Formats: sequence, C-alpha cells, structure tokens
Amino acid sequence: MIARDGTKISLWQNESPYHSKQSSTNAGDYDVIIVGGGITGITTAWLLQQEGKKCAVLEANTLCFGTTGGTTAHLNTMLDTPYTSIIRDFGLDKAKLVAQATTEAISFIASNVKNLSIDCGFEQTSAYLFSQDEEQTKELEKIYEACREVGLDVTFEDRNPIYIPFEKIIQVKGQAKFHPVRYVHALAQDFENAGGVIIEGCRVTELIHEEDCIKIVAGNEEGLYTADSVIYATHIPPGINFLHLKCAPFRSYAMAVKLSDDQYPDELIYDMYDPYHYYRTQEIDGERFLIAGGEDHKTGHKENTDVPFRLLEDHIRKYFNVSEVINKWSSQYYEPVDGLPFIGPLPGPHKNVYVATGYSGNGMVFSTVAAHILTDYILGRGSLYPSVFSSERVKPVAAFSDFVTNNADVAKELVGQLFNVTRLDEVNLPGIEEGGVFTIDNQKVGISKDREGNIHGVHPVCTHMKCSVQWNPAEQSWDCPCHGARYSPDGKVLNGPAREDLKPISFNEEQIIDHTDRHTDLVH
Repeated sequence: MIARDGTKISLWQNESPYHSKQSSTNAGDYDVIIVGGGITGITTAWLLQQEGKKCAVLEANTLCFGTTGGTTAHLNTMLDTPYTSIIRDFGLDKAKLVAQATTEAISFIASNVKNLSIDCGFEQTSAYLFSQDEEQTKELEKIYEACREVGLDVTFEDRNPIYIPFEKIIQVKGQAKFHPVRYVHALAQDFENAGGVIIEGCRVTELIHEEDCIKIVAGNEEGLYTADSVIYATHIPPGINFLHLKCAPFRSYAMAVKLSDDQYPDELIYDMYDPYHYYRTQEIDGERFLIAGGEDHKTGHKENTDVPFRLLEDHIRKYFNVSEVINKWSSQYYEPVDGLPFIGPLPGPHKNVYVATGYSGNGMVFSTVAAHILTDYILGRGSLYPSVFSSERVKPVAAFSDFVTNNADVAKELVGQLFNVTRLDEVNLPGIEEGGVFTIDNQKVGISKDREGNIHGVHPVCTHMKCSVQWNPAEQSWDCPCHGARYSPDGKVLNGPAREDLKPISFNEEQIIDHTDRHTDLVH
C-alpha cells in the first residue's frame, strides 16, 4: 500500500509503493531538478526528459504521497471556477485559452495511456451540472452560455444520470476519469527508463544560488545536487513567498462506496451548492466504486473534522443504495484568489526557479497544463498559455474581497498566537486518537494521543509563518489554518510550505500519570 499524508485511506492507495531504480548516490549535476513526486512533478520531469534534459525528481516522502494520492481524479474542462467568472475577470480570449489548455491536457493524458499501454482505468465521458432551485437555475443558464462562448460542447438535457431531483441540467462532453496513482507510476517508470532519476525520502530544505548553478540542499547532504533550473511541484512552494498570500488552503472530503443496486453512473456529475457535491464511478480490476465528495472547508478552520465525513455519508445514503463504505479520506487543495493557477517563475529574486500552484479542485488537468508550460519555460519556447496563468500576475480587481478575507484570516491567526494567554489550572489528557492545544504555565502546548496510547507533545506554532496549528482528528494531524502546512502527531512535516518540523515537547512518565488528577509540569 502506498503511503499518504493522513491516516484515512484513499481508494488509490491499494497499490504497491513505487520502487525507484535510483538512490542518493545519484546526486550530482542536472539540467533540471523537480521538487515533488506527484502528478505535476512526474509529468514535467517526463516531458523534459523526452526533450533531452537531464532531470532528477526529489520527493520528500514517496510518489503520490500528497494530493495526487487523495484526489477524486476528475479530468474536466468544466472547472471549479466557472467560465462566467473567468470571462468577467480575464476576458473572453483568455477564457478560451483556459478551455483549450484543459482540453489539450485531457487529450495528452489519453495519448500517454494509449502509447504507454497504461492500465489506469482511463475512460472518456461527459460531465453534468444541475440546478435545484431558481437562483441556481439562473446561474446555470449563464454558465451554459459561457461554456458555449469558450467553445465547449455543451447542451441542455432532460435527465440526471443519478437519482437526485433537479430543475435544469447541462451536459459538457469531452471529459474523462482515471486511476491517478497507476498513471503517475507508469510515467515515472518510463521517465526512469529514459535515464531520469527519482530519489524518494529526500526533502529539499534550501536552494543556494551560485554564479553558474543552483545548489540544492536536500536530505542530510549539502551541495551534492546542482542544477541549472529548479521546479517546485510541491502543490504550494516551500518557504515564504507572495504566492502564499494569493492561495488559500482547503480540505475536501471523499468516499468510495459499493452500491447494492449496481446503479453506477458513467458520467462526472456536480450539484451547485457551495461547497458543491461531486460524483463519479471508477472501475478498478473489474470492480466498480461510486466516488462522491464535498463538504469542503478551509484547512484548520473546522474544529471537528469527523463531522464532514458524517454529513457526506448522510448525503450519499440519501440518494444512493449504499451497501458498504469502502474508503473515506480527505485531501488538500489551494484556491487561487482570482480563480486560475499560478504557473511560471517563482516571484521574487529566484532566478531559474519555477512553480505551479493554485489548482483549486482541478489538479488533474491543471497539473498537465502546468507541466507543458514549465517545459516551455525551461526550453525557452514560446507558448500561448503563460500570459493566462502567469505566476507573477497582479489583478487587484478580480476577487479582491477574497484576497482581503484570506489574509485577514492569516492576521487573525497570528494575533491569536501572540496574545492568547488563557490559563488552564487543570488539563485533562486527550483520549485515544484525540488531540488539542492547551495553555499550561502560560505556554501553549499541542498534545495528542495515538491509538496505542502514546502521548505526543509539540510546540503548536507552524514553522512556516508562526501561526497556531489546529488538531485534525479525522486525519490525525496538526494543520495550519494560514497557509496549509500539515504535520504528523509528533510534528514531522507532512505538507509544505513548512520546511521544518514542529518543535517536540517531552513529558515525564510520572507526570503523565499524575496529569489526569493534578496540574502537570512540562519537561523540555
């Protein structure tokens, strides 16, 4: 089973871990080093290797450890940001380019599946979007017109592929679905067969710009990796960058279930609530699963993350004859302030460093769009798309209120970290697989207990920009509500942009025993 950045198991994890042919002894000089072994990193590395570049992928954990292993894997041109918004904020010509880029991404994946004989359950299908009240219907009609304007094959229909009541429904052709981990593993293997290098368990901690190259500090070694260019394919770039103020982290919840009546829809289907629900079927080794998702919220902004799972399951059972819940999991994505990804040079004084982030809920197509744009940057080729997805764009009008709200949340978290001096005279230890932030002796302490009853203590201050982390009971992690960094119960980094682990706090065994009855001191 492949590993992921949480304790909940996704439908895609029942695969053998990818075993790289390489080791840290392959450190050396490269044309391009790609940081991150998800679909963006592997696709980009594969493209560049095909173009004759000497490339290495450095992955902090294992391939597909992050969102690629937790996606619901919709391949769609009908995006989370509707074309009504894209046309309004970017103009019709650029909206057409977005539709064209995502259409080409699906075709590219289909071509790879065919040419490399990848067994990943790839199927082409249609997407359906339906309204359930008058206000949604008015919005749906506008979306229909916008889809037509950008060139999508869209029609009004008179049926919903699933048994959920609706007022109006549209169909958009030219969509697809697949098994993301099998696809990425196959690309990775072909990349290595072509001479590419993949090194897992190799966290990049620093880039040092020298006169003629970039030195990459990774793992426990310094200066062993050098490259002409570096690409951050890490979902959000590590360190501190202006892009962190333009992308807000969200978590989405998903379930894979079996149906007793075998009424599995072939299509991709979406309702229009906010947050919306989404549905599709995936066949894996001859067995079909309904995948449904929704209940999204900002990372670290939900006190009890078990509640979204309960709400989602109630919703699924209301409309489907569920015989068994096979998997349930959550995953992270970054919502860009103006609705489109940021792809290109990393903003700031970072020559020859590139980034792709802000995919919203459409990472499977935008990862492929990003891979092509980044390849064109590295090769110095012209392209239509960098102007649309520019990583350095500033749009003060588009979604400005969202920009203010997102960064007000960051400021609030920082203020809470600096000025919250609540004192607890007695602190009861968390129960099994529970955790929380407590104030003991005027000091904030993160305490959690794992399923074996072991106590873990951390300083609950994110090492990225010093926000207070929150306990995520569903995924057994410490999540930062500011920029989405996540940590294991003992403080190890699971997701960037943090580079450093949370600082640990140790407890004396006798003090833990006494803790349930008396005030407890901390041992540092």
